[in-house]
Amino acid sequence: MLLIKTQRDTLLSPLQSVSGIVEKRHTLPILSNVLLEKKGDALTFLATDIEIQITTSAAAEGGEGDGAVTVGARKLQDILRSLPEGTEVSLVLEEKRLLVRGGKSRFTLQTLPADDFPRMAIGNDDAKRFSVTQKQFRQLLAQTQYAMAAQDVRYYLNGLLLLTEGKELRAVATDGHRLAFASMEIEAELPRQELILPRKTVLELNRLLADSDDALEITLSANQVRFAFGNVVLVSKLIDGKFPDYERVIPATLKNSLELGRTALLQSMVRAAILTNEKFRGVRLVLQGNSLKVMAANAEQEEAQEELEVEYAGDSLDVGFNVGYVLDVLNNVSSDTVTLNFNDANSSALITVPGNDRFKYVVMPMRI
Repeated sequence: MLLIKTQRDTLLSPLQSVSGIVEKRHTLPILSNVLLEKKGDALTFLATDIEIQITTSAAAEGGEGDGAVTVGARKLQDILRSLPEGTEVSLVLEEKRLLVRGGKSRFTLQTLPADDFPRMAIGNDDAKRFSVTQKQFRQLLAQTQYAMAAQDVRYYLNGLLLLTEGKELRAVATDGHRLAFASMEIEAELPRQELILPRKTVLELNRLLADSDDALEITLSANQVRFAFGNVVLVSKLIDGKFPDYERVIPATLKNSLELGRTALLQSMVRAAILTNEKFRGVRLVLQGNSLKVMAANAEQEEAQEELEVEYAGDSLDVGFNVGYVLDVLNNVSSDTVTLNFNDANSSALITVPGNDRFKYVVMPMRI
C-alpha cells in the first residue's frame, strides 16, 4: 500500500521535529520508532519516550487509503537526509516492511505494529489555557534554562519551574549554586499554579520554537502540560516535587552596585577562564575605586589578570565565582550593559539588566 508520494523535505521536516526525543537505546524497542499514521490527506508523525510526546503532520496527497505503521526514527531520518534535495520519495507499506524509494535508491525497513505504540493519555480536566508568541516564550526559556541542574539527586532541580499568577508567567531554574528568574506578561488572567517542566522538555522546546510572532498555545493541567505551535503538539509529563522558594533566594537589599558593559566583561571572563583550575574554574573579581580586576590562577602557578575601568563609589571587594556561572548569564542576556549587585565577599551576588525588573540572576560566591 502506498502511504505517501511527495518531496523529500515534506517528510524530513516533520520527522526532524519529532525525532529529537527518540532515545537511541531503549528498554522498549518500539520507543526507538516513529508512528506514521495516514488518514485522508494527512500523514501524522508521532514520537514518544513515555515522558514526552510530540505530534506533527504533513500533507499526504498521492497516497492510497489509510494505514499506520511504526519504523526506526533515526534510520528513516538518515535515509531522507542522505537523498538529494528535491528528490521525490514514496513510502510503501508491504506486509511487515516499509519500502522507501527515492530516485534510484531503495530501502527496506523493519516495522513494528502501530497498535503496540504507546500513546500518552491527554488530560483536559480543569485545564488552563493561554497564548503567547513563540519568540516571547523562547526568550523566557533562554534567560533561565542554563541554570537547571543536569543530574542532581534532588530531581526537582533537573527541570524548570513555570509559575502563573494573575497576568504574569514566571520561569525559574536553579542548580543550588545559582538561580535564574525571568517573567513576562500574558493576556489571560490565571490562578496561581506551579509546575516543573523536565529538563528534556525545556531543551526540546528551545530546539523547536521559532524566533517568530507566531502563536504558541500552552495548556496547563495537574500532571501534564501541552504546547501547540504551527502544526506541532508537544505534551509533557511534569516533575512531581516541591521547587525551592526562589523568592527567599533573591536578595532583597544590596548596598553596592556596579554597571558595566556586558561584552567587555564577557570577553575578559573568557580570557581569564583559559587559566582557571579545570576542576573548580574559579575567578576573582577585585573591585577597588574605578578599577575592576578579573583574576585567575591554576595548579601550574599560571596566572591571568584582566583590568576594566569602571565608575564605582562603593565598598572595596575581593570575591570569587565559578567563571562558568558568570559566562552563562552574560551569554544569555542580550542587553548592552549589566548591573552587578552585592553586599560582601560572603554573600550572593545579583546580576540584573538596567531598566528590566523582569530578569534576575543570583550566583553564590566561592572561596579561592
